[in-house]
Amino acid sequence: MSRGTELDIPFHRPSLGRREAGAARRVIRSGWLTTGAQAAAFESEFAEYLKPRGLSGLRALAVNSATAGLHLALEALGVGSGDKVALPTLTFTAAAGVIRHLGAEPVFIDSEPGTGNINPEHLRKLKDHLKAVMPVHLAGRPCDMRGIRDALAGGQARIVEDAAHAFPSRTSEGFAGTLGDAGVFSFYATKTITTGEGGMVVCAEDKTVERMRLMRLHGIDRAVWNRYGSAAGAQSWEYDVTAPGCKYNMSDLMAAIGRIQLRRADDLHAARRRLALRYIEELSGTAGLHVPEDSADHAWHLFIITLKDRGTRDNLARALHRGGIGSSMHFIPLHRMTYWRELGSLDRADFPVAESLADRNLSLPLWPGMRAKDQHRVVKEIRKALG
Repeated sequence: MSRGTELDIPFHRPSLGRREAGAARRVIRSGWLTTGAQAAAFESEFAEYLKPRGLSGLRALAVNSATAGLHLALEALGVGSGDKVALPTLTFTAAAGVIRHLGAEPVFIDSEPGTGNINPEHLRKLKDHLKAVMPVHLAGRPCDMRGIRDALAGGQARIVEDAAHAFPSRTSEGFAGTLGDAGVFSFYATKTITTGEGGMVVCAEDKTVERMRLMRLHGIDRAVWNRYGSAAGAQSWEYDVTAPGCKYNMSDLMAAIGRIQLRRADDLHAARRRLALRYIEELSGTAGLHVPEDSADHAWHLFIITLKDRGTRDNLARALHRGGIGSSMHFIPLHRMTYWRELGSLDRADFPVAESLADRNLSLPLWPGMRAKDQHRVVKEIRKALG
């Protein structure tokens, strides 16, 4: 029986509770809502979380979106007009958008067949022409960072990791997002930990961090809460503008929620992995369907299955929707988008792997708190739809 547009198993549902609500109430009662002590504490705690792998010099800056973080990181590393920045075509448009806002040129790279991540081998012949590379850890599976560094060896390209999907992805080298010159995380509503919107930039280079800090808030040389806090002097309103910055700071209201979510990060990640393993177990061997391999370093932000062709994928998505189950697709490649296609005169034939994955991939519901019986229902509907 058709359920119309009602989805009783949504694609995503955030995991928020009384502790997050209590933290938000305390900020509201404090009378200080914008960037202040909570944001500073969140930055310190986030950097500390990533430090067990030996990154003692790592620093973190809280921002109002991962998009903002990518913009700040590229600008601070010197990306500007006429520069070329490589990124995967199989990603969200935000990554390419910040490149254009800096006057630079995005260079789209095809995917690896198994992971959908950027193919390092395609970077090798471009290394002498690139100012930066932006690997995107698709779905939470870390890119081949060693392969990327090897492909770039001898060139000058800096690496800014788009780790929006990849918290907390622990690799043998360290956390995804800490393996390049800078890393950017997302706390959007669907992510492993969330502040509703928001993100974090991490970097171990003092000069780069200070440039991002300056540009994060209008290029003003003093933090707002230092000018208006109780310890400020009589003429605390004095400040200088030393660069044409942006408005990218995170509010204390968001940071307070983020601090609680960070304390739950390991449990939330473990819950995602349990759900992923159950999907793998119950869907493996289903004719015409490929499931991702388990990996200890996978954040499992997304669980992406691959069907035999576009028609099968689209029919399955419609069948799930009729059954009250949400699904999604990650991503429509950027070379298909009107703006990017026309800007670079891009041809679909130049991106065969991304083309194939975009026609056959489907992301299934996966979120902490999803009940086993609901997951079994998703599996049942998939098997039914595939015959």
